[in-house]
Amino acid sequence: MISVVIPLYNKEKQIGNTLNSVFNQTFQDFEIVIVNDGSTDNGVDVVKQINDNRIRLINQENQGVSVARNCGIEEARFDYVAFLDADDEWNPAYLETQVKLIKNYPECQVFACAYNFRKGENLLPLILNKMPFGEEEGILSNYFDVASCSHPPIWTSAVIVEKKALLSIGNFPQGIVSGEDLLTWARLAVRYRIAYNKQSLATFVLEDTHFSASQPRRVPAEIDFVGNNLKELYKEFPSNGLKKYIALWHKMRASIYIRLNKRAKAFVEIQKALYYNPFNVKMYIYLLLVFAPAAVQRKILKFDK
Repeated sequence: MISVVIPLYNKEKQIGNTLNSVFNQTFQDFEIVIVNDGSTDNGVDVVKQINDNRIRLINQENQGVSVARNCGIEEARFDYVAFLDADDEWNPAYLETQVKLIKNYPECQVFACAYNFRKGENLLPLILNKMPFGEEEGILSNYFDVASCSHPPIWTSAVIVEKKALLSIGNFPQGIVSGEDLLTWARLAVRYRIAYNKQSLATFVLEDTHFSASQPRRVPAEIDFVGNNLKELYKEFPSNGLKKYIALWHKMRASIYIRLNKRAKAFVEIQKALYYNPFNVKMYIYLLLVFAPAAVQRKILKFDK
């Protein structure tokens, strides 16, 4: 059986569709743990109107998505935990395919699949480069190499993890507002094996601000908790792939600072990215952008997805 953990915060309009995508699964042996993270809309009422004894609703004060997910992990009754955000959706074959991965790769502790992005009415495909196998499924043995030159191969609503593996890394890091999932997958990837299916069986519903060159939704944290912890991870598990991944993290921070016209901060992040990956040509372009007019910055960053 699978424990499906759904953090809920002000998704009144989306939670019904998300839950329907779970109920429509071809694999039906699951429980649903919904953690209401202090919602102020009617999302909880939508959940309460659904008559299914597989749902457990847990209420807590608003503490953020990591605390909500961690609460769901602790409450999970089964050995495997699936995550689903309250505005995303699963293809009907999602759980069945993931359960097959669990059976086919008993040496693995993390089980993931590809996914689509939905922007409005458009479905955008996932880009995966340097995959280590040509078949439909296999072992993702070079997670950081793939993650450094692709869309994220692991995404929260398209992954199932052994509960004991999650507990061993301390679950999701708390107290940060961005990158908590990225750090979680990195901590798992250095310690455990990942089975992967290339079928796109989940849908990431994008907000208007995703993939935009306009003002970012979030300013990078002054204390770079994620970057600092990735570097500590590298000291413990050194690999060239992890170095490139750290460089990617600083590239993302640099990109946001450029969009915010915080040139000095962007310059610092570019230096850090080049320290960990001096052969990334794009970072030298970023370096030039720091000194370019804002109009040029926007034009270049528009195509740098």
